[in-house]
Amino acid sequence: MLHKMKLNKDPFNRMKNGSKTIEFRLFDEKRQLIKIGDQIEFSKLPDLQEKLLVDVTELYREDTFENLFRKLYTDEEEIKRKTKAMYQIYSHEKEQQYGILGIRINVIN
Repeated sequence: MLHKMKLNKDPFNRMKNGSKTIEFRLFDEKRQLIKIGDQIEFSKLPDLQEKLLVDVTELYREDTFENLFRKLYTDEEEIKRKTKAMYQIYSHEKEQQYGILGIRINVIN
């Protein structure tokens, strides 16, 4: 199945160059449909003209961003920084409502 998502310029470029291999989202209705083996087409904001196609290789579920980051990373400062950054995008209320999904991806050339 092909899913479509929008992505800000910086994470889009890091995904494209291979330095970003996991995308973090709320586990909302749209993300609940994602399965390992699916593909995602990311469109770069703001104009959505540049696209990036990826394979979904692993999925990680947790209740909070912090708990998910603790599963994936060992550096306490990195965990705190990433958690704080996610709250710039998503509210605590949405996090509590949906939970969190980590999507490990592999860019298709």
